[in-house]
Amino acid sequence: MSIPLIKKQIINIFLLVLLTGCGSRIMPKSNFLEDSKISPSKLEFFRDSIQFEVSGIIPIESVMSPKNPQVSLHFVSRENSMDLGKFPLTKNFEAYRYSKSFKIAYEPWMEFATMELHFNQGEKQTTQPQERKGLTKGVITTPLLAKIGKVYADEPIPDVGLYIPTGVATIDQSRAQTFEILFLTGSAEINLTNSNNEQLKRLQTFITENPSIKKIRITGIQSPESGEGKSSALGNSRAKTVYEYLKNSGMILRDSTTEVKSRWKDWFDLRLLLRDYDKISTQRKDQYYDVLLSGSDFISQSDQLKRISGFDQVSRDLYPRLRVAKIEIEAKPTTGLNQEDALELRRVLDEGRGGKSLELSEWAIAGEYAPRLRDKAEIYSKMTELFRSALPYNNLAVVRMKEAQQTLDIDTKEKLWDEATWLLNQAARLETSPYILHNQGQILIFQGNYWEAYQKLSDASVLTKNEDFLKANEGLRGALDIIRGDYRLATLRFESSYSDAKDLFNKGLASFLAKDYASASLAFEESVIAQREYGYGFYGLAMIAMATGQKEIAMIQLQKAVAASENLYQKALTDPLFEEIRSEPEYFELLKRGDEVLFQ
Repeated sequence: MSIPLIKKQIINIFLLVLLTGCGSRIMPKSNFLEDSKISPSKLEFFRDSIQFEVSGIIPIESVMSPKNPQVSLHFVSRENSMDLGKFPLTKNFEAYRYSKSFKIAYEPWMEFATMELHFNQGEKQTTQPQERKGLTKGVITTPLLAKIGKVYADEPIPDVGLYIPTGVATIDQSRAQTFEILFLTGSAEINLTNSNNEQLKRLQTFITENPSIKKIRITGIQSPESGEGKSSALGNSRAKTVYEYLKNSGMILRDSTTEVKSRWKDWFDLRLLLRDYDKISTQRKDQYYDVLLSGSDFISQSDQLKRISGFDQVSRDLYPRLRVAKIEIEAKPTTGLNQEDALELRRVLDEGRGGKSLELSEWAIAGEYAPRLRDKAEIYSKMTELFRSALPYNNLAVVRMKEAQQTLDIDTKEKLWDEATWLLNQAARLETSPYILHNQGQILIFQGNYWEAYQKLSDASVLTKNEDFLKANEGLRGALDIIRGDYRLATLRFESSYSDAKDLFNKGLASFLAKDYASASLAFEESVIAQREYGYGFYGLAMIAMATGQKEIAMIQLQKAVAASENLYQKALTDPLFEEIRSEPEYFELLKRGDEVLFQ
């Protein structure tokens, strides 16, 4: 190495040492954002916005450090960002202090964004911060899980819209009802007691009135009593006995619509019975629910139940009602036009003229029972030419809404909504109807106008006492209550008896957000039973498990949820509710193999 080069290196080292010794000129490396924080630590969507407070302290390390500090807040995702501005700094002898409250309108990209503090100092403005700190990531958007009719990939298309009924059939043609056949201890033979005869008589009446069976589920259940056996064989036998009895009674049971199953070592049915059991206090019921929702194994829970005061009375009253086979039927009536009228209607539609030989009610019946949407559209379109009535305009609008559900093309979807809106406006000019208001509200929901939609639904509920209508309307209104942040009010909307997995999930979601975890768990389980492949009931049970500190159970339920729904899979990847378990290797393992366990 040459002498001049060595001398140059020595000079450089000397200068570096000299400059390092001048503390007033060279800023020491610091973490000026170390004492900053955000409250709450996890951001939450509430009533269309996010509210939080950011505060912190910047220590003054010397006369020259920090110099002209600036602290700004930014909400940043991969595709979007929001500059929330600079903080006013209050200076005293030892530090700069800052604190500010924020309320910002929620936008969907924020669910995956990071809240960042940026720090700069000095006179020169720079595009990149000298220091940055992530305060929190993501937004808890649990209320937005409420099912309001939107279509998601890999999920059943939600049914939307209410046809104005003809009076011959109901607004919701399908009917769901549950019947229970009781058994003696350890027996799978049907005893024709007064109670069982009454159930079978009601079942026969139901089938007579609703002969078109869409689905029938027969579930054999057995109580925890020792005389009920130590395996699931008895429950299976009870279910099969009832199946054979119904078949031999002349009931048509098709394999495609019939499910025969059993439940064993499962406290779900006891929780159902406890809900309406009035011989113990609410506080005592809470003791039972604490045990039944603890996540312990069946034997441990059984032992814990026995230690609760008054258990002997509860078991004497409720255990016999667990020696049962439940028959759950969904069916509908099949009335329609007679053959002569059906031929006349077809002639009018084919020739494009005439039609006055059939009355409005006959056209309406034909439209109501037409099997395909295009058939309904053809009938209701012709009706708008023949009759000055709100019914065809409303019902054709419902057809367009349902067609919009079936297309993924946004432009086509919006055109169908626009046509439906026009048709509903025409109907509203002819008649003030709760059905029209309900359908207008549903379209407004699709368009993101929740407040005006809520007003339409509220006005609709005032106009009728029809229980079926109110059940559908209040269910949708309750879903909006969840999104609007009125969780307690939402729980009241779902007091009706629901059988659809979507409504049961919304019911559970309202209770979960109101922190009534016992009621939420029951509703989520009912959602799972109503439609196991739906997935949202499992996701709800996972949320409850996290809220109650049961991480292993949360993993199990979440695994089943993501196996059923791509939408839930994507949400589980970033949902802050599961942040505590997301860092564990098992979390991503369960997401990878979720589809392997759904039907185990």
